[in-house]
Amino acid sequence: MTDTTDVTGGRVCIVGAGPAGLSAARALKRLGIPYDQYERHSDVGGIWDLDNPGTPMYKSAHFISSRSTSGFFDFPMPDTYADYPSNRDILRYTRGFAAAYGLRDAIRFNCAVQHVEQVGDIWNVTVPDGTVKQYRAVICATGVTWAPRSPEHPGTFNGEIRHSSSYRNPEEFWGKRVLIVGLGNSGADIACDAAAHAEAAFVSVRRGYHIIPKHVFGIPSDEFGSHGPDLPVKLERPLMQTLLRVIQGDLTKYGLPKPDHKLFESHPLLNSQLLHYLQHGDVAIRPDIAGLDGDRIRFVDGSTEEIDLVLYATGYNWSIPYVPEEYFQWRDGRPDLYLSAFNRDHYNLIGLGYLEINSSAYTVFDHVSNLVAQYLHDQYHLPARAAAFDRLIAEDRPELSGGLHFLDSARHRSYVDARTYRRYLAKVRKRMGWQDLTPGLFGDLRCEQSVESANA
Repeated sequence: MTDTTDVTGGRVCIVGAGPAGLSAARALKRLGIPYDQYERHSDVGGIWDLDNPGTPMYKSAHFISSRSTSGFFDFPMPDTYADYPSNRDILRYTRGFAAAYGLRDAIRFNCAVQHVEQVGDIWNVTVPDGTVKQYRAVICATGVTWAPRSPEHPGTFNGEIRHSSSYRNPEEFWGKRVLIVGLGNSGADIACDAAAHAEAAFVSVRRGYHIIPKHVFGIPSDEFGSHGPDLPVKLERPLMQTLLRVIQGDLTKYGLPKPDHKLFESHPLLNSQLLHYLQHGDVAIRPDIAGLDGDRIRFVDGSTEEIDLVLYATGYNWSIPYVPEEYFQWRDGRPDLYLSAFNRDHYNLIGLGYLEINSSAYTVFDHVSNLVAQYLHDQYHLPARAAAFDRLIAEDRPELSGGLHFLDSARHRSYVDARTYRRYLAKVRKRMGWQDLTPGLFGDLRCEQSVESANA
């Protein structure tokens, strides 16, 4: 059955009601753009809801960006939150945001979009009951951490092998000898849980990492960086490296390999606990895995460890399973989108949240959502200006690395530098004559009780 009523009102489809989808919804609502929003789970919050099937979240998880530099525009996190809020606070905050701006009414929960197909300038969206609803645009905002990626190693293993996406509670480690594979931010967090709860804890790494403490001189690291002068990388990097050496010393003495890349050339690893546990011998670093051998894991340096549980903290494959793969230009597992949002080949197929960036995502979502909403608004009200932006989508290929030479990996080949990205978004917005994100644009809710009252 096909419902054709949606196109006549210029309706837009948003898939997903996590932070990115909610940001898009608020931006569309502000400009009076009619939309429907679909969420496969029973509530908003995305990965921050531990009850959301498939979420990679775990009980000890916290934001790796600080309260003061994170959050949606015009909706700051309460001052009562910790410098680095817990997953519970982030979920409460996100749901409070949805309630405060009246976003829940347009969301159809427990409704996973099955298929999206383009027919001319119309988008057919199939929902679980088989109904095909028609829209002029589709915003994909379902995130990038739903398809776990695990390596394969030769041999057989008698213990348990899992991906970190299945990990929830440090009590899972009691009485076990645990090996964490990978040292991204989640791997480092989980390694700390294992260090405090497991019989023995190890981390297998392939390369060295620059570890940035969460506080510098008692100030959250990202706040410390954002409030300082906007220095070029060639000056900022040596200053930060010197500061880290003074604070941390030589990390190789704890078994970590020397990094094979410069500071800022990979996703920042923010952790203050890992060095504590390494210094106290509660967790140990091991090299890459060579193979599996019954009850033991063999490493490339010839050493072995008896292990009960291997937990792969090895990341995720990006996918948008409800959209045909050929609708996106996938390169190294990442969709090629203008400004990390606009499809170059399929009109009004938009992705929100499909980027790697060295900053808090929530504010970035808002800046991109602002452009998306104004572009969709112009299509009906200022078509000439929308056509000018269509030309940018087709032709403009900005360099968004900020002069940083990121690691040669699939993840980092899609990386953008936060400062450079925000500046370029502002440049495009100014060029198009679109409205800036000025205070009060979305309705300033700056009282500390805003989150709690919205959740009441």
